[in-house]
Amino acid sequence: MATKVMRADSPQRAELEAQGWSVAARSFGARLDADRVDESRLRRLRRLRRLVEQVAVSVSVRSLDGRDVDAVLALDAATADDYPGSVATRHALLDREGATPTPARRGFGAFGPDGELVAMTFVDVETDGDGSAAETDFTVVHRAWRRRGLAVAVKAASVLALSAEGVTRFRTGGSADNAGIIRANTVLGYVRDEEWITLERAAD
Repeated sequence: MATKVMRADSPQRAELEAQGWSVAARSFGARLDADRVDESRLRRLRRLRRLVEQVAVSVSVRSLDGRDVDAVLALDAATADDYPGSVATRHALLDREGATPTPARRGFGAFGPDGELVAMTFVDVETDGDGSAAETDFTVVHRAWRRRGLAVAVKAASVLALSAEGVTRFRTGGSADNAGIIRANTVLGYVRDEEWITLERAAD
């Protein structure tokens, strides 16, 4: 099966569909500018995290560090098949280097009452001439802990911490079929500004 990934408004799309290619998956990109997150939104995010902690039975949310690498690898392996979509949103299993937070690759996690890592997000931070930008690599929640707001909690932790450190632009994305992450992004204030499609055509 041949695949092509492109913007949904690409001028190539109509030509390819006329040739027999069809849309197999949709994905999106979204942006959040720190200067558009006002104090009242930040306070709501903090209240949301406290609510999540109560509902989720003493869940704690914090930055990840080198001591968490084994836990990150375990959660990553347990959820490797849980990412919806196609090649555009496929998640590659982490190795120890990828699971180790650094100043340029930050991790934030939620831990259950027994200390188990049950949700996490990793964010890549870059600095250019316009300041610092952060792009979410992935966000995932253990199957047994879903629908409790933990994706919101860890993503909120990343936005709050990194904006306090001077990051001015945040980007995220994912499969258009991932209702949970779309809801989380909406709560955090992300605005969808890109639509992508994956086209497929059976091999000749």
